[in-house]
Amino acid sequence: MNINIAIADDHPAILSGISYELSTIRTLNIVGKARNSTEILDVLSQVNCDVLITDYVMPGGAAGDGMAMLSFLRRHHPELKIIVFTIIDNPAIVTEILKLGVGSVLNKAEDTGHLISAIHAVYAGATYISPHFKSVAQYLGGNIATRSANHKLTRREAEVIRLYVSGMSVNDIASQLKRTKQTVSSQKTSAMRKLQISRDADLFRFAFETGLTSVG
Repeated sequence: MNINIAIADDHPAILSGISYELSTIRTLNIVGKARNSTEILDVLSQVNCDVLITDYVMPGGAAGDGMAMLSFLRRHHPELKIIVFTIIDNPAIVTEILKLGVGSVLNKAEDTGHLISAIHAVYAGATYISPHFKSVAQYLGGNIATRSANHKLTRREAEVIRLYVSGMSVNDIASQLKRTKQTVSSQKTSAMRKLQISRDADLFRFAFETGLTSVG
C-alpha cells in the first residue's frame, strides 16, 4: 500500500514540518505541496493524489479558502480524501466541515500521530475525529464503542491489526514484535476471517470506525 499525499499550508515552517514527519512513514508518498487553493489545483492537475492535507485559512487562492475552497474541492474532485489541519477550534465550524464530506479535521496542537492515523483512516473511507473534537464526534454520532466482534480477537491478533492499520508492513510488524513474517501474516489473516473482512480497505475502515486502533 502506498498513499499519495499533497500538503497545503500558507506557513512555510508548518509545510516543511508536516512534510518531514510524513516522509518517515513508509506507506506515505508526498507528491505535492501548496500554499493556497490555486497551487492545490495545480498539484491535483499534475499528479495522482489520494489524500489532501490542507489548512482551513489560506487567503489568495483562485478557489478561495475555508468552506468555499472545501466545497469547490468536493464538487470538482469527489474522489479526493481531505484532511483539514487547522488552528480552528470552533465545534460548529468543525461540524459543518465534516458535513461537506471532509474525512477528518485535526487541530494543529495535536500529536502528529493523529495525522498519520487520520491519513490511513480517510484513505480507507472512514471518518477520523480526534479526541480534541470529542464533542463533535458525539454530536455526529461518531463516538462509537468498540464492537463486540473485537473481543473475538486474541491479544496478539488485535496487536497485529492495530500496528497494520497504523501504516506498518507485515515485515515491520514482525521485526517490532520479534515474530516471524509467517506468524504475523497468519495472525492478520485469522483476525480478518473472524471479523468477516476480506479486503484491507475494509479492515482499515472497521479498525478506525470501531476504535480497534489507537494513537500514542
